[in-house]
Amino acid sequence: MNRKGRKQLIKIIISLILVIMAFFIKLDTSLFNNILFVFAYIIVGYDIVLKAIRNIFKGKIFDENFLMSIATIGAFGIGEFPEAVAVMLFYQVGELFQSYAVDKSRKSVASLMDIRPDYANVLRDEEIKRVDPDEVNVGEIILVKPGEKIPLDGVVIEGSSMLNTVALTGEAVPRKVSINDEVLSGSINNDEILRIKVSKEFGESTVSKILDLVENASSRKSKSENFISKFAKYYTPIVVIIAVLLAVIPSLIIKDAIFSEWFYRALSFLVVSCPCALVISIPLSFFGGIGAASKIGVLIKGSNYLEALASSEIVVCDKTGTLTEGVFEVQRIETRGYSDKDLLRYASHAECFSNHPISQSLKQCYDKEINEKLVTKTKEISGKGVEALVDGKKVLVGNEKLMQDKKIKYQKIEEVGTPVYVAVDGNFAGSILIADKIKEDSHKAIKLFKHDNSIRVVMLTGDRENISKSVADALGIDEYHAELLPQDKVSWVEKLMMQKSARGKLIFVGDGINDAPVLALADIGVAMGGLGSDAAIEAADVVIMSDEPSKIANSIIISKKTMRIVRQNIIFAIAVKIGVLVLSALGMTTMWAAVFADVGVSILAILNALRILKTHED
Repeated sequence: MNRKGRKQLIKIIISLILVIMAFFIKLDTSLFNNILFVFAYIIVGYDIVLKAIRNIFKGKIFDENFLMSIATIGAFGIGEFPEAVAVMLFYQVGELFQSYAVDKSRKSVASLMDIRPDYANVLRDEEIKRVDPDEVNVGEIILVKPGEKIPLDGVVIEGSSMLNTVALTGEAVPRKVSINDEVLSGSINNDEILRIKVSKEFGESTVSKILDLVENASSRKSKSENFISKFAKYYTPIVVIIAVLLAVIPSLIIKDAIFSEWFYRALSFLVVSCPCALVISIPLSFFGGIGAASKIGVLIKGSNYLEALASSEIVVCDKTGTLTEGVFEVQRIETRGYSDKDLLRYASHAECFSNHPISQSLKQCYDKEINEKLVTKTKEISGKGVEALVDGKKVLVGNEKLMQDKKIKYQKIEEVGTPVYVAVDGNFAGSILIADKIKEDSHKAIKLFKHDNSIRVVMLTGDRENISKSVADALGIDEYHAELLPQDKVSWVEKLMMQKSARGKLIFVGDGINDAPVLALADIGVAMGGLGSDAAIEAADVVIMSDEPSKIANSIIISKKTMRIVRQNIIFAIAVKIGVLVLSALGMTTMWAAVFADVGVSILAILNALRILKTHED
């Protein structure tokens, strides 16, 4: 329990002791007992009355503080001292439960906040200086000791160690890094000292973006939350007016009606009318859902996206880096008039400025230092390849479409894999076969989607037909479309959007910079955060930090559970409220019953909302 909660609990205990004393100490006059009740009320309720007064001056009259204050002060006015204190006491018990529930939900998200680095050890003037991460520039060298958080994104230039990435990915398995490996801020260095060359400023680093997503998640409200906000806005003044009419009208029109009796009924009506259970439990349910998702390494940017996930009907996936590893390896080299070494030299130099996985695999296979000064006039041809001058020779590196566009006769590769064709000075120089492999987790993901027959899985990819078919068949994907350019993916998503129901949602899952437009177009864009590009993460509504597609299915499970609990709380709270309001108006309940109805419903709704945090991965 946090400090505020402990303080609230102490107030409740002291007030409760005074109430017990007032009940059990019997004197000739009731003045002493009434004084104890007043003191008990002041201790437990002064902050509520103070808030009500402040909010009146701010123009926020009809809130729960106003309802509690007017009901309890009215009870004192008609001599119901014990009930006045009981109303405030039980209300504060409900607030304590709320505080505990919010604190518990917040801890799920707070684990992410722990990744915020306090400092960075930067090497300047041959000395290690401890500075704020904001003060470190791109290109500077930082030193990360065992047990310290990596403060900024960068590349390891010295050392080898195991990193704890659980705060980023939700996965407890450590990751080994060594020289030339990229590392993300927020990870914890377990073993050896690492020297890291900073690649991004703190404001652009992974940890900074994650913190920004978490801090802004609550600002994007779901339809259910907006409904409750509007409901409370109109509901509260209506019940206050009804309570006033209930206190005044019957004593004017009903013969022998006693004003104090109807005033008491009106006070009971006011107490039970407070919409606390709805106002507290619904946002808490969504906050709990976002917290449960964060525990498994899924960042949902707002409760509106969490709500939308529950209505998912179509899941559209990119292939490379999403369903497959995205780690390409050269399988075979065929040359025509060149050695394997020379062909790799031309291909890797032409691709030297690209970060595409295929380009990376070519450079890795070449395994020699690339002299970027030899490369000029580089031109990327979208969806086809690159064109560049390498050491004065015009080099083309790409797929069949590039060869066909440039009217170059080439020898087609029929094997399953991604062929890279190379031409030098307008002549075919050879081909390089590169292959990717399916992620183990992709099988689990498709199985989870298939478990819910309402979800249809579609794969869109720029890769070749034969590769795409083999991946789709191996995973059991419902539908696939291959050899697509970025604009083709947009067209297909637009077509698929027309095929879902009015309430259904389409999810697009991607990881590359070319996926950003489609991520923004889909109802819910999901970016694979670990390998994904900054543009994809920025455009997405949900970020999977561990690059495991099965986390999407788990997020849908969490979303559906959240929505079930939200609906349960709305129906339960409104049904009980209406029932007790009617009984209060008819004088069939006391204020004690009204208190139990109000606080009891709030506590049950809060406890129900906390069940979301118990959601586990399948």
